[in-house]
Amino acid sequence: MNNVESSTNSSVRVGPIFGVMIAGAFVAFLNQTLINVALPQIMERLQISATTADWLTTIFMLVNGIVIPITAFLIERFTTRQLYTASMGLFTLGTLVCGIAPNFGVILVGRVVQAAGAGILFPLVTNVIFTLFPAERRGMAMGIFGVAINFAPAIGPTLSGWVVQSHSWRVLFFIIFPIALIDVIVALFLVKNVSETSRPKLDTLGVILSTVGFGGLLYGFAMAGTKGWGSTDVLTFFIAGGVAIALFLWRQMVVGHPILEFRIFRYKMFSLTTVINVVVTMAMFAGMILMPIYMQTVRGFSPILSGLMLLPGGIIMGIMSPITGRLFDKIGARWLSVVGLAITVLTTYALARLQVNTSFTYVTVVYTARMFGMSILMMPIFTAGLNELPLTLNRYGTAMVNTLRMMAGAMGMAFFVSIMTNRAKTHTQDLMLKEHVASTDKVHMMIAANHGMVMAINDAFFVATTLSLFAFALSFFIRKTSPMEDTISNRPRKARVSRSAHHSLAIEK
Repeated sequence: MNNVESSTNSSVRVGPIFGVMIAGAFVAFLNQTLINVALPQIMERLQISATTADWLTTIFMLVNGIVIPITAFLIERFTTRQLYTASMGLFTLGTLVCGIAPNFGVILVGRVVQAAGAGILFPLVTNVIFTLFPAERRGMAMGIFGVAINFAPAIGPTLSGWVVQSHSWRVLFFIIFPIALIDVIVALFLVKNVSETSRPKLDTLGVILSTVGFGGLLYGFAMAGTKGWGSTDVLTFFIAGGVAIALFLWRQMVVGHPILEFRIFRYKMFSLTTVINVVVTMAMFAGMILMPIYMQTVRGFSPILSGLMLLPGGIIMGIMSPITGRLFDKIGARWLSVVGLAITVLTTYALARLQVNTSFTYVTVVYTARMFGMSILMMPIFTAGLNELPLTLNRYGTAMVNTLRMMAGAMGMAFFVSIMTNRAKTHTQDLMLKEHVASTDKVHMMIAANHGMVMAINDAFFVATTLSLFAFALSFFIRKTSPMEDTISNRPRKARVSRSAHHSLAIEK
C-alpha cells in the first residue's frame, strides 16, 4: 500500500485535508446559485433568449447527472489527492473559461467543465469524512461540511444581485476563480491519500446506460416545468430515460463491478433515511423556486431584495450545521429529524397562506424558520443512513444518495413549477369570470393574474406541506446506527474489497 498513508503512523493530518476540501466545496457550491440572478444581464449582453440562457443551468445539472453516479468508481480508482485536485482543477478551469467567454457557446463549454469537476466534490468529501472520522465524530465533521453545502448557496443570490447591479456578470466568475486556484495549489501540498486504490474495470455499458437514463430523466424534468408533462418532447425523454434506467438497474445487478450498488438498499436504515432525504429535498425546492417568483413577480421586489429575503435562512443553516452535527453525535438522528420536520411542516403550511400584500417581514421570518427546521434534519438523516453502511460500501452510498437527491431536486422544481403554472391559469380564469372582468380591461386582468398567481403558489406549498408530513411520519422510525458487516456481495470483487475494509478500519481507529 505504498500510495496509502495511515493515521496510525501520524502521516495523515486530518485538519489540513479537511480544511482544504471544505474551502473547495464552499466555492463550488457558491457557484451553483450565483449565475441564476445574473441570467437577465447575460441575456441582454449576449443577445440571447431566456430559453437559450436557461441552458447555463440545465447543462450544469445534466453533467452532474452523468458524473455523480460514477464517483464510486473514481474514488476506488484514483488517490484522494489525484481526484480532488483533478475535480477542483476542472472546476477552476471551467470558471476561467466562463469569465473570459466571448460568446454563449464558450460559456456553455465552461459550465460543462465546471460541472464535471463540481459533481465529484460532494461524494468525494463525504467519503473522506467517513474514512477519517470514527462514527462518534462524523456528525461534527458533517456539520462543518454542512456550512459549505448550505451557507454558500444561500448567499449566492444576494452576492450575485449586488455584483450584477453595479458590475458585469463576468465579475462573478472572477471572484470565484482566484479562490479556487489557490485551493488547488494548496491541495497539491496538503491533501494526502486516505483510502486504498485499485484498478477496477469500468463498466462502459453501464456508463452509457447511466448517462442516457439519468440525463434523459433530468432533461425531461427540466422541460416539464415549462412545456408541461404531456409535451411530446418531455414524454420522449421520460420514456427513453426510463427504459435506460431499467436496463442500467439490471446491468448493475449482474455485472461484476457495478457503477452504483443498488444492493445497499438491503440496509434498512439507509433505505429509510434515503426516502426521507428525497422527500425533504423535493419540499425544499418548493421554497427555493417559488419564493423568488412570489417576491419578484407578485410583490415587485428587486432581485437583490429577493436575495436578501433568502439570506437569513442561509446564515441560520450555516450557523446550525456544526451545532446540529454535535447534537447528532450525542443523541442520534431521530429526534433531530422529528423536531426539524415538525418545524418544516408548520412553516411550509404558513407559506401556503400568502396574500398579494403579505409583508416582507412575514415572508422572511417564516422562510428563515423553515430553513432552521431543515438545518436540524438534513445532515443528521444523511449521516445516519451512511453510518449503517460498512466503509467498503460508503462510496456507493454517497453516490446513490447524491444521485437520488439530484433527481429529486430536478423533479421537485418541475413538479412545483407545473403546479403553479397550471393552477395560476385556472385561478385567474375563475377570478375573471367571478368578477366579470373583460379581456380588454388590462388593469383588472393584471390584478386577477396577481391574485391567481398567489393562489397557485399557495397550492404548490400545500402539496409541499403534504410531502413534509409524509417525511415527518417516517422520521419516528429512525434509530441510531453504526457500521454493519458487508452482507451484500458474493461477487468476484469481494476479496479485494475485504482488504480495503481492513485498511479503512485501521484509519478509522
